[in-house]
Amino acid sequence: MFETLTGRLNQIFDQLRRRGKLSEADVDAAMREVRLALLEADVHFSVVKTFIAKVRERAVGAEVSKALNPGQQVIKIVNEELIASLGEPVGLNLTGPKPRVIMMVGLQGAGKTTASGKLARLMKAKGERVLLVAGDPYRPAAVKQLQQLGERLDVEVETDLSLTPPQLAKRAVDKAEKGGFGLVIIDTAGRSQLDADLMNELKSISANVNPVDILLVVDSMIGQEALNIAQGFRDAIQITGLILTKMDGDSRGGAAISIRSVTGIPIKFIGTGEKLDALETYDPSRLSSRILGMGDLIGLIEKAEAAYDGQNMEDQAKQAQKMMKGQFSLEDWLDQMKQMKKMGPLAQIMEMLPGQMGQAARGIDPTVVEKSFKQSEAIINSMTLKERRDPDLLNASRRRRIAAGCGMEVQDVNRLIKQFREAQKMMKMFQKTGGRGMPKMFG
Repeated sequence: MFETLTGRLNQIFDQLRRRGKLSEADVDAAMREVRLALLEADVHFSVVKTFIAKVRERAVGAEVSKALNPGQQVIKIVNEELIASLGEPVGLNLTGPKPRVIMMVGLQGAGKTTASGKLARLMKAKGERVLLVAGDPYRPAAVKQLQQLGERLDVEVETDLSLTPPQLAKRAVDKAEKGGFGLVIIDTAGRSQLDADLMNELKSISANVNPVDILLVVDSMIGQEALNIAQGFRDAIQITGLILTKMDGDSRGGAAISIRSVTGIPIKFIGTGEKLDALETYDPSRLSSRILGMGDLIGLIEKAEAAYDGQNMEDQAKQAQKMMKGQFSLEDWLDQMKQMKKMGPLAQIMEMLPGQMGQAARGIDPTVVEKSFKQSEAIINSMTLKERRDPDLLNASRRRRIAAGCGMEVQDVNRLIKQFREAQKMMKMFQKTGGRGMPKMFG
């Protein structure tokens, strides 16, 4: 996510940090580079123009000239103005009597059905009783997909191909009222392009069920075309929020930066992967931090909490203490790898790491690390419980037996033991230094 833009901006910021003083000419040169970086990232030209003007106005004023570190101050201004461009966070409208109805709308291929499942999962985790409605009878595959998602989530799905979508929506809401459901999510039909028939159907559904939110699902990877789609839907029906999907595949990020400013529609969620837990509540400050390469510690903590959900808090604290002191065993190490895998794709975790540690981690190929994880898991699983808890027992004959048991070479086992010892040293160093020197060890 934002890989191309983040790389360009970090190069510009590195040059600014090296300067003890910043002249007006230095600021103008940096702003030209930032302007190019944003335009190449497919940010709308009007948003770029306004953004650069605001940053420059502040960057050549007393705010920067009197700063102890002028380069860092300019970066702070860029961050603040970027947050302003990204807009205020706006949550779901969960006011009024239950059941509350949410309509999911958008073109074919944007990811409406998957987004409906993700939203159902998120709201169910918050204690809502959710009813999904398969309101796209024109594509039997969409109905089948929603039913499969409902089974995985243990969420009921209302469907009836003999009814029109407005009739089905009304029946679903009546059922929800009688059945004690708190939230109804209607997955509506899409088209390959905007047309009058689609809009009339959406208006009819809306009139039948009075939704509290009408969420437009937009594929972020289509760039500035996302703005045209959002404006087209907004002109026809009362869109109350946006879900930007496939953000994990958008290395430029122009749609995310532009769409709020241009359309005036608030972004409510972003999709960051294919899995059902890959839906994040939109937070401009956290998104800005990721764009500028500053990481997202809050997001990282949330992922970790979700991965450890269900584990005893006291056990977690003891485990963390062992890890920090470098006193963990191979069994503990294997458990940490499994928990890390639950947090999601490694590439996403790496981009959430802050500062120098994040920059160093982003230089590592995630596919290589994931392959290494699998090999490590296979090797440790070939050990006895005693060997996992006391790696000092692993002499040459035991290592040969372990290698044969997992179908690998003795060198692979030796490499794992070496990595394990280095990890122990690294954690001890982290505790002593508070993290200083860690980027060098990553390298």
